[in-house]
Amino acid sequence: MSEKNEGNSFFLTKLGRTLNAGQSKIVALTGNILDLFFSEKENDYVPIKNFLLSNWNIPEMNKWFILAVYELNKPVEFLNDKDRDDIKKAWVQVHTRYETDPAIARVVRPFSVEKAEKQAEENFESDLRQTAENSIFALEFLRQLCLVSRVKVDGKQILNRDLIILVEGADLLIPQGDASRLSETDRRKIAICRDWFCDPEFMNGRDSVIFIAESRSRLNEEVSHLPQLLEVEIPSPDEGQRDSFISWFIKKQPEDTKTKFREGGSMQELAGLTAGLSIHALMQLLKEKSYSGERIEESDIIIKVSDYIVSQLGGEDVVEFYRPKHKLSDVVGNVKLVKFLKEKFIPRIKLKEGCISGAIVCGPIGSGKTFIFEAVAADLGIPVLVLKNLRSKWFGETDVIFERLRRCLESLGKALIFVDEADTQFGGVSQDVHETERRLTGKIQAMMSNPVLKGKIVWLLMTARISQLSPDIRRPGRCGDFIIPVLDPVGEDLKAFISFVLKPVMKNISEQFLSEIARLTEGYYAASFACLKDDLISYKISQKGRELSENEIKEIILDRILNKGGKARRMQELNALLNCSHRSLLPCAEDVELSIKKWEEELKRLESLYYKQ
Repeated sequence: MSEKNEGNSFFLTKLGRTLNAGQSKIVALTGNILDLFFSEKENDYVPIKNFLLSNWNIPEMNKWFILAVYELNKPVEFLNDKDRDDIKKAWVQVHTRYETDPAIARVVRPFSVEKAEKQAEENFESDLRQTAENSIFALEFLRQLCLVSRVKVDGKQILNRDLIILVEGADLLIPQGDASRLSETDRRKIAICRDWFCDPEFMNGRDSVIFIAESRSRLNEEVSHLPQLLEVEIPSPDEGQRDSFISWFIKKQPEDTKTKFREGGSMQELAGLTAGLSIHALMQLLKEKSYSGERIEESDIIIKVSDYIVSQLGGEDVVEFYRPKHKLSDVVGNVKLVKFLKEKFIPRIKLKEGCISGAIVCGPIGSGKTFIFEAVAADLGIPVLVLKNLRSKWFGETDVIFERLRRCLESLGKALIFVDEADTQFGGVSQDVHETERRLTGKIQAMMSNPVLKGKIVWLLMTARISQLSPDIRRPGRCGDFIIPVLDPVGEDLKAFISFVLKPVMKNISEQFLSEIARLTEGYYAASFACLKDDLISYKISQKGRELSENEIKEIILDRILNKGGKARRMQELNALLNCSHRSLLPCAEDVELSIKKWEEELKRLESLYYKQ
């Protein structure tokens, strides 16, 4: 097998072993089914059906099986004319065997072998044409083919080869949905499938059925939940497959239109940067640049990867993909936290062995959690994938989105996964939680512990209400190794924020004025300081860019009414402190036990007051 197909050999081998070993007679081929795959016979990248037919249309293999292919709105097709003739011959033999038995013919009626066979042949051709027009009829016809292949005459099988049936677009043929709400047509197709696949003779026979569908979850559960159905998944293309495709694509181009990467960049680097793209999407990028004659820049790749991942996972309401530009050197204040991130957190992410699965970033709303950890991603030089809402209003679609996400993560290089408001995204796994919520949370937890993703994907759960986050996610080994509080600025951090706000509008800032502004901005946090800075800059622009006076600055601050968040915000801060995983991140590292006791007492008091309201 060529280098181009090394990545595909795994699923082909697994599919072959599943069928040859007789593990099951029904296999769902799922995953990256809409992509392109390299066919050595055609020296081209082709869809999955053509790829399978190309690999299976080998004389040595054809001695052992007959391949029938069905897709909606097309008649049932066979791999070659010999297969079609053998099936037709068996069909005719089965449908005329009683009429052509002389003993029966003498008793029942006068008999003509030629006439019976001709009628059976015409019926076969007519039925074959009808499979293009009626999907119910097509399924029943395929089931009848399996019955025909099992018939024995004089103790011998009519067909001396196994029958493999390939059904493309199976999720459209038997769609997901509550059976009681499906149309009569869909219910009849489900009934045919259950009769077909639950037949002991079929399960013990030599015939096999392969359903091609993006996700097992998209097949109707009356079929997908059958214990005899096994799944073989096609993974997204890895770096080696992308590298092979890029080389193949460039070799095919005329010399004067060769696609070029940015100055100093290698094609292998291009293959690495396009992690997350399918071969189809990568082809679109290369064709666009080949046509325009422009070099492929890193910014082009980021845009293409972002657009592709967002479209695959359900749109901007579900996910966002980007590469942050600001770094930890741009973070204001948070001196202790930034030091911790540089010395302890980032080195753990860089490790291949011993890399953390994730971290929980907690703290009150507006404290700068997202901004700081975007800077971590920028320092590491890796992209950020923000999960906003994995749930879908459509029946069964949540599971499909999750499976796409998993395939996407497996194909990406190193990446940070941000989950905003993680306490609402994951509803827990207890019995009082909705089944979809439980299933989603359970799958995410399993993915956090997945050894395949460890060292590649780091989960960052952002929450202002860590107490409401599932204990299963908070445990060590998932995201509990690092629980990092992001707190409001005090002391030197507060001065840094004030300087950050005043520098754009005032050159010389005295210590006395700093102290006065610190008093006026008591209770301010990162988001409110950012808002104040925008107000000051806006006023400076209105004054034709002149430097603002102390009185003008104080007047603008006094005009603002700060929403401090009251008891709720203080409770968020206390929960962040009480759940912190490292002493060095606490504001009182010397006397932690005493401080914890005080925080617990204050939290109990605030909760009793808050929940009485």
